[in-house]
Amino acid sequence: MIRIQLDELERTIEQALLRAGLSPQKALQCARVHASSSCDGVNSHGLNRVPRFVEYVGKGWIDIAAEPTPVSTLGAIEVYDGHQGVGVTNALFATGRAMEMARAQGVGIVALRNTTHWMRGGSYGWHAAQQGFASICWTNTESCMPAWGAADCRVGNNPLVIAVPRAEGPLVLDMAMSQYSYGKLQSTRLQEQQLAYAGGYDSAGRLTHDPGAIEVSRRILPTGYWKGSGLTIMLDAMAALLSQGMATNQIDQIKQGSGTGASQVFMLFDPRQLGGAAVAEQIANSVADYVQASQPAEVDGRVLYPGASTWQRREDNRQHGVPVDEAVWAQVQALAEA
Repeated sequence: MIRIQLDELERTIEQALLRAGLSPQKALQCARVHASSSCDGVNSHGLNRVPRFVEYVGKGWIDIAAEPTPVSTLGAIEVYDGHQGVGVTNALFATGRAMEMARAQGVGIVALRNTTHWMRGGSYGWHAAQQGFASICWTNTESCMPAWGAADCRVGNNPLVIAVPRAEGPLVLDMAMSQYSYGKLQSTRLQEQQLAYAGGYDSAGRLTHDPGAIEVSRRILPTGYWKGSGLTIMLDAMAALLSQGMATNQIDQIKQGSGTGASQVFMLFDPRQLGGAAVAEQIANSVADYVQASQPAEVDGRVLYPGASTWQRREDNRQHGVPVDEAVWAQVQALAEA
């Protein structure tokens, strides 16, 4: 791993996306999301995703000129068609529109259909929380995980994001429905490390900590075993239902890479219209402080609320440079200079 300053990382990604044909506005928006994801320690959906995104653009699997268009409006919920446009900018649009609705009526729900990979789902939770909004967002995906008890892939990992604003660091849960996402498997393998916990099965059907073996077998383990399997199935059904879009079984028929055709939901709430900003801050602080006051189970252990380690890592990487895989960095530099 090498360290790259955040502004250089963002500029290089932006240039690679401009060369791929994105408009200046979309290239900048995407570059900021990719660079920020890596800065937060999520290279798997930050820098590492740039070459694949450029590949998809080149194949015509992403319509870089498409913009979301309204399908229906029903008070607190609006439905948009993403036209297989850029997943990041589509998701930012949906988050922004849901914010506008929440400012007006306390809650705003935007369901987005026929979009593409939104990269790191947590980006939209952080974006909302830093502007004072609480959020619940999720996406479905193509099949990439066996349902509990199955050997073949019939469900997506369907990431779920829940965020609560807080001045000293928002509470942000960003989790795939698999114990480890494929992006995490890739980044762990590139670092030549083993997973801390068993993340799936090898080709012989044995639980393993080896990320490469799980990538080969594609038998990633659902979070919470049968519970994660059940939750991912219901998130898929709800995303397709609310957006009137495609469920995982239909996305599987597209066969245009990861996330193409996805259905997504963005639920945003304005706490300032409930008990007020001060009450919301007090509640968030009480939750974070109470959890972090837990007695660690291990010597020198720490107990953190969701998002705490990301907040700390971000500040460190802003000061000392963002750790990136040297080979991936060279690949993105080549795309920027091509």
